[in-house]
Amino acid sequence: MAFPVEIVPDLTHHLERHVGQGPDGNFFIGPRRGKLRRSNFRDDWTAAKVAAGIAADVHFHDLRHTGNTLASQNGASTRELTTRMGHSTTRAALIYQHMTSQRDRAIADRMGEAVRKALGKEDSPAASDTPVAQPE
Repeated sequence: MAFPVEIVPDLTHHLERHVGQGPDGNFFIGPRRGKLRRSNFRDDWTAAKVAAGIAADVHFHDLRHTGNTLASQNGASTRELTTRMGHSTTRAALIYQHMTSQRDRAIADRMGEAVRKALGKEDSPAASDTPVAQPE
């Protein structure tokens, strides 16, 4: 799987200190360097959230939603999301995909550009005073 080069130092650090032994070793291991198990994962996840300054109400599964949304916001197609995130169906990929206000604004702006281009206009009209029309 491809990943941003910006995280190579963090991945290297993790690989050097926090993985199972050998080429088939687990990427995430338990507190005694063994297989990560449900019975000890909760405590590890809670400690990791505290160390990273993440809110207590964030669940591990929320990371899947975040990864899916970030990938889609950066241009991943539904098929690419299905493959990259390991979804069994495109429907599953869509369930994890979330709209954000920034993307909503970007979509509206691109639609406006297309309309202006089709009409032969160059300048964007000023937004009205209604809260719905105001850019964020």
